[in-house]
Amino acid sequence: MGLDDAILIRTSNTLKYEDNRVLMLDRRQFPEREVWQRYSTYEEVASAIEDMVIQGAGSVAFAACFGLALAAHCYSSLDEAEFEKNLVKAAGRLKATRPTSEYMIPLVDKMFQVAVEAHAKGPDPAEAVVRKTEQLMDDDDQLTLKCGLHASHLIDDGDGILTHCYPGGALLYMLDYARQQGKQVRVYCSETRPYLQGARLTAASVHKLGIPATIVTDNMGAFLMAQGKIQKFITACDRITMDGHIANKVGTYQYAICANYHRVPFIVLGYDGPQTNTLSAGDVEIEERNPEEVLYCRGVRTGAPGVEGYYPAFDITPPTLIGAIVTDRGVFSPLEIGRAYKHRFSR
Repeated sequence: MGLDDAILIRTSNTLKYEDNRVLMLDRRQFPEREVWQRYSTYEEVASAIEDMVIQGAGSVAFAACFGLALAAHCYSSLDEAEFEKNLVKAAGRLKATRPTSEYMIPLVDKMFQVAVEAHAKGPDPAEAVVRKTEQLMDDDDQLTLKCGLHASHLIDDGDGILTHCYPGGALLYMLDYARQQGKQVRVYCSETRPYLQGARLTAASVHKLGIPATIVTDNMGAFLMAQGKIQKFITACDRITMDGHIANKVGTYQYAICANYHRVPFIVLGYDGPQTNTLSAGDVEIEERNPEEVLYCRGVRTGAPGVEGYYPAFDITPPTLIGAIVTDRGVFSPLEIGRAYKHRFSR
């Protein structure tokens, strides 16, 4: 087993645009089954994103762009004003699916402009959107690799690494590079209720990499740290603010508090860094999902009849609890990352 076996490492392995259909590997059924779902309208893509068919900030963003391509294809015969009017509606619907994701909203806006410009020049603007999105997916894989490489230098031989949710391809690249550097590690994957991304996605991917993976329940992290089993706490994030806060799967904040108490470094895989329009934690909209979702686990009701649920999908961790944020550019202090990325779009 090795890196080539880790199917989730590249977005192109799980998301495709073919024959005016968007194809998604259904992460709700992975790893027991590798099932591809097919969608022919932007509304179907939006619903799939909301229903957690596809997960992860980058993957969700690219899926939304492909959804916009479907809309562009559908409305391509309309005149310029009507085309733009309908595409605005489609873009708004897609951007509303995951409001905490910092990457998706500006990317969909960018693809909107690509579609409008292409519509003025040719018969099918969808092709331009798809071509640009696929290019960005390739670029994303390269920055993911670089992020993982930089992070690997923060790993020590013998480390026990606690993860939460699915940190994406950068985690797998990090682990593979650390192994090439002669380091042996074990990864403890929190199960991540209610969708079990840690148990199903992270653990399966790490195992396919040939690195020991242990699934733990979401309430074991502090005890593992107290036992000395954890030397690093590592997650990705869905948003980084310019002042160094991060928004990630709910539960990250409490793990960060535990890590700080036990003097376990918290390392964030920040991929391409913060967006300059997210200045502070107050600029982050926390997605609140259907409360019913926490009353079930993989279709089986676990909550007592009559009780209520509550499901904020993300929480915010302050920079004082974060040891380092790693991006494709290198390793940064959370208190300095805003300064480092002040002119991020001039690179």
